[in-house]
Amino acid sequence: QVQLVESGGGLVQPGGSLRLSCAASGRISSVNAMGWYRQAPGKQRGLVAEIFGGGERNYAGSVKGRFAISRDNTKTAVYLQMNSLKPEDPAVYYCNGVFGGRGYWGQGTQVTVSS
Repeated sequence: QVQLVESGGGLVQPGGSLRLSCAASGRISSVNAMGWYRQAPGKQRGLVAEIFGGGERNYAGSVKGRFAISRDNTKTAVYLQMNSLKPEDPAVYYCNGVFGGRGYWGQGTQVTVSS
C-alpha cells in the first residue's frame, strides 16, 4: 500500500503564488508517474500537471506557463509551483501517483484565491 500526503494549500490573492507538496510512502516498487489534479465544486476532477518516470511533463492548457511541476531525486515527492493564480484556479488539489501500475490518491488540499 502507498500513501500520499499533500501540503501547501491555503488562501492567496489573485496574482499570488503557492507551492504544493506531495510525498509518497509505503511499498513503492516503481514510479510510473506522479501528478496533480483538481476538482472545483460541481466540476469533474481534471489533470493539472503530471511528471512521468522518465521526467516528461504534461500540463493542462489552462495552467501552462503559470504552474510548474517538479520532483525530488527519489521520484517519490512531487511539487507544484503555482504562480499568477487566477479566480478560476480555486479547487481541491489532489496528488496522484502511479506506482507499479497502480494508481493512488492523496486526500486533497484546498486552494482558495480571493482578494
